[in-house]
Amino acid sequence: MCLPLTPWIIPLRVIPESVHERFFAGAFNHLLRGQGLTARLGEIDGKSVTIRVTDIPCEFHFRFQAGRLRAATRQRMGDVTISGTLAGFLRLATRKEDPDTLFFRRELNIEGETETGVHIKNILDSLEYDWDAHFDAVLFPPLAKRAKLFLHIVRRNYPQKLLHLITMPDHQERSE
Repeated sequence: MCLPLTPWIIPLRVIPESVHERFFAGAFNHLLRGQGLTARLGEIDGKSVTIRVTDIPCEFHFRFQAGRLRAATRQRMGDVTISGTLAGFLRLATRKEDPDTLFFRRELNIEGETETGVHIKNILDSLEYDWDAHFDAVLFPPLAKRAKLFLHIVRRNYPQKLLHLITMPDHQERSE
């Protein structure tokens, strides 16, 4: 099934994948600051992963190196390939569904080196993002304190509205 050309899909089809790879790697590395997950990335140092979005279609190639995600030069296949629909990846990224469910229902698939694939799936499964630690790592202390206070107020008063802003409904839900 091909997704309609909505405004948020057009850049995925028009902008070269190498630009997306560099942008995603930079955003991922920024978000890693202050997170405990960084220590676990050493276990897959030197491994490459290909992300294949089947309904766009596009592929992104990355390599884990020195605790960071790097855009990789074009390659036929990474050590691990994770493939699925954009909606499946978005549900994974926004934690609307846990990785085990997405992989069990075959909405996302992992192929390649078993040990590396299991390690990546376990990292995804245990991911609990700590915004407070991130703010402490990237902002000056007075600004970090204000950012954390603001986030806690928003979470307490607008949990559903905040969740709706950072998630996207499934393609099936939009077409109904």
